[in-house]
Amino acid sequence: MYQVGENILYGSSGVCRVAAVGTPDLPQADKGRVYYTLAPLFGTETIFVPADAQVYMRPVLTEPEARSLIAAMPAIPAGPVEEKSPKNFAQYCQEALRSHDSRTLISLLKTIHVRDEAARRRKKAPGKIEERYRRQAEDLLYGELAVALGVAWEEVPGRIQAILGQTGGETA
Repeated sequence: MYQVGENILYGSSGVCRVAAVGTPDLPQADKGRVYYTLAPLFGTETIFVPADAQVYMRPVLTEPEARSLIAAMPAIPAGPVEEKSPKNFAQYCQEALRSHDSRTLISLLKTIHVRDEAARRRKKAPGKIEERYRRQAEDLLYGELAVALGVAWEEVPGRIQAILGQTGGETA
């Protein structure tokens, strides 16, 4: 069970702080269930979720885990860069986001980066599908890394570059 004040990754909402544990004073709350009251760190809503709900929740990466993940970025391969079907590519992106796995999000972001660069070389704008899923993946990944590293969300790309510079790695 998560504790008040703990930061967790909750579904597609990203990093949330556990604001309360108990039964909220809401008409729709089941009085016999324990709920987490979650406050997204990068959003404004309040989320009430039963503690026993079948929804994805896990602790946020620790700082050493985040640094290790960043150091491993160069070795994480891109996904299906050559996928031509927008429907199939969107499905791949949705599955990657639903995985809640940081390495899979990195792979997704690398895939989108390669596809965007290919479009620019053809003098085309990056695709709308890529832009949509890039934003979602960055929100989830950068939000977790920001909390783990103790920096602002906007500082995460620079922090990634700095850590990779220390380890001799580079991003795609």
